[in-house]
Amino acid sequence: MFEIHAGLFNYWAAIALMMVGFYIVIAQGNLIKKIVGLNIFQVAVFVFYISMGKIDGGTAPILGEGIKVYSNPLPHVLILTAIVVGVATTALALALVVRINRSYGTIEEREIIEINHAADHDEDTRL
Repeated sequence: MFEIHAGLFNYWAAIALMMVGFYIVIAQGNLIKKIVGLNIFQVAVFVFYISMGKIDGGTAPILGEGIKVYSNPLPHVLILTAIVVGVATTALALALVVRINRSYGTIEEREIIEINHAADHDEDTRL
């Protein structure tokens, strides 16, 4: 029975990582923690997509004698591109967090909302 489910380990790991990443994004108010949660979710998608691209008994797509089953390299190439995009997106998000910290003096979501609400209230009373 374990061998039947052992082949699904990558899928279960991807689902677990997705749920952990999603929980962090939803439950945490700290912007850095939200970025970490998004990165965990992103890694889960990578694991899931690469797991779908693997074929049992498949080899690298290099021609050779006696090889009949090849694995498709396209999912791996797409994930490599997604990793580069993910690193750039994370760098941009961290730069935005630095800018938010300079403007508000905090990276806690609730405090930023309170500061904005107080600023809107002060603006309304001036009019």
